[in-house]
Parts: sequence; C-alpha cells; structure tokens
Amino acid sequence: MTSAQQWQAYRARPDQGARERLITEYAPLARFVVDRLSISSSLLSDEDLVGQAVLGLIEAIDRYDPGRGVKFETFAYYRIRGSVMDMLREMDFLPRSLREKQSELNEVYQRLLGELGRQPSDEEVAAVLGISLGELATLFSELDGQSVFSLDETVAEAEGGTVTLVDTVPDADSASPEAVAIDHDQRQRLAQAIDGLPAAERQVVSLYYHEELTMKEIGLVLGVTESRVCQIHAKAMTRLRAAMAAQERMACR
Repeated sequence: MTSAQQWQAYRARPDQGARERLITEYAPLARFVVDRLSISSSLLSDEDLVGQAVLGLIEAIDRYDPGRGVKFETFAYYRIRGSVMDMLREMDFLPRSLREKQSELNEVYQRLLGELGRQPSDEEVAAVLGISLGELATLFSELDGQSVFSLDETVAEAEGGTVTLVDTVPDADSASPEAVAIDHDQRQRLAQAIDGLPAAERQVVSLYYHEELTMKEIGLVLGVTESRVCQIHAKAMTRLRAAMAAQERMACR
C-alpha cells in the first residue's frame, strides 16, 4: 500500500491499525528531527528526546489533512520539533547563568550592529565583552551545545507578539491573504539578514536549514569538527537575531 493509499485508508476509517502503520512508516522522521537539533544534556537521554518526538509525530498524524495539499513530512517536521522544544522549555533547559550570557551576547551584537552599520567581527565582540577570542568561541560552543539555539528562538519583538525565524516557514494552517503577506515580509527580512552573514556562517545556515544536514554531516562537508560547526551555527543565529531585531525597529519607525 502506498503512502497516499495509507492516508486515504486512515481518513476513511481512522482505526488503530491504520494509525500504527503510519506511525511506523514515519518514525524515522522523529529520529531525524532529534538528530538535527543536536541537543547535549545530562538531564535528558537520547531515548527521552526521541520519545517526545514520537509524541509530536502522533499528534501530527492525528491533525494532518491531506486535502490541504501540504506534504505530511513538511507538516509533521515542525510539529515534532515543536513538541521537543515545548518539553525543553518546560524544563527550563538553559541554565540561568548561560541564559544571562546569551542575553548579554545578544545585546552586544545588536548594539554593535547599530553602531557600526554592519555585522561586528569576533574581535570587536570579544573586546566589548572583555574576553578573549578563545573564550568567545567556548561561549558559542556552550550555547549551541546546551540550548536549542535555532529557528525557534525569538529574533524580534513585533506588534501583537514576537517574531521567530521559524515563523518564516509556511504553515499549513496559514492560508489567509494577511498571513501570506506577513510571511512574505518576514521571508524578505530573513533573506536580507542571511545575505549579511559571513560566508562560513551563511554556508552552515544553508546546509542545516535548506539541505537539512545534521551538524555532524556539515562538519564532514566542510572538513571541520562537529563542535566547530556548532560554534558557527550559534554565531550565525546570534547575528540573525540582531539583524532581524534591527530591521523590525526600522520598520516600526
């Protein structure tokens, strides 16, 4: 039975057997999402993360409407990811000391971007923080290895709420003209912010979010260690948050 036939069978008669067959078929997607998040924690085992991802998969299966014309893999990916993210947030996954460092780092990047009119160099950021380049690299490793420093993070405050990078991804439930217009505007701003990244960071963002490679796979492509890829990714996310926040402020003037 093909995937389309399985969905037809499940929607026509959503019995437990059909549901379990869909769960089995798409279970590798839950594993894939966890691998891409590259989460390192002494509080959670790999089995904990995959188990939560599977719960997100099951929710996606129950909510998916094939009539919308959106591929299930696309629909499920962000719901699986969201399920894992929700669990991490409920646990207050990021230690308070590291959260404070992340906040300070965000503020420094935003301030320097405004003062310089361009993305700051590592040397400029380290000088403002009063740390060495090695200490700055270590901080980025800690942030990307211990937190979910990714598209789900808030990059700007907007009227009526916050804007996250993942908001730029099409949602199967967002079909109104207003939603399409907002999505298009956010995509343009994100594209501009990505264009302003240094080449190495832009390449990592492309390989991770567009080619959907894991951090380990990106390291093999670039010929660097996985930890180095995590540093570059964390730095890129910090720059994107600063750039998106700056664009948001300009748009509100």
